[in-house]
Amino acid sequence: MGTTAAPPRRRASVVGVLGEILITAGVVALLYVSWQMWIGDWIIGSEKHQEASALSESWLTPSPTTSATPAPTSSAPAETAPAEIPIPVQGPQDHGTTFGVMFIPRFGPQWQFTIASGTSRKDILDKGEIGHYPDTAMPGGEGNTVYAAHRWTSGAPFDPIDKLVIGDAIVIQTPDGWYTYRFRTLEYVRDTQVEVLAPVPQQTGIEANGRYLTLTSCAPKLNMLERIIAYAVFESFTPVGDGAPASLAAPTLGAAA
Repeated sequence: MGTTAAPPRRRASVVGVLGEILITAGVVALLYVSWQMWIGDWIIGSEKHQEASALSESWLTPSPTTSATPAPTSSAPAETAPAEIPIPVQGPQDHGTTFGVMFIPRFGPQWQFTIASGTSRKDILDKGEIGHYPDTAMPGGEGNTVYAAHRWTSGAPFDPIDKLVIGDAIVIQTPDGWYTYRFRTLEYVRDTQVEVLAPVPQQTGIEANGRYLTLTSCAPKLNMLERIIAYAVFESFTPVGDGAPASLAAPTLGAAA
């Protein structure tokens, strides 16, 4: 009885080896992207939420300079309405200084991020902070207060920006208290349309005639040539001594605030 010859062994070809290397590299790249888009963002986002919460809590005890109401110099007639409390506005901040915390209840009770002066990527946006354009108004000031943040990676603060509903609250807390703005509309623009930073958004050459807030980010994600813009208008200021404003309450799902 004859023996059966063993089938010849397949030799690895250069093309085959190269194909396996490319497949492996593709899997590694996919895992890296998944980490950046989901796991990494979740970890960084959680850390930034905790940092913002700690900063917010540290401001809840009013200082004598922010909580005290000046004594009247003379007795006002009974029929005279009390004077409106002036809205405190912080002065210009040094680059990288953390001066506020932003809350958007539509995005969930845990959504809160610190705000830093400046919009550079390496030391502000890539660290998961919301950046404030330094040449725009400060919170509560006349004109347009403008902010930028990532929609993916680094905690993705503005990832859900396209989920805003007309009337949603956008609240900024500083040591003085809370500034509440109400969302009005979204717009998509080219990255060269810097008119969104104007004192009156999209109105060049016009002096400030109100208090506005603008949020800017990439749209679609990973596209550096276009921006998604969210516009809001000022509603009210709540001094720290009065406690958290009602605008921080979560809105009804799917309905305007």
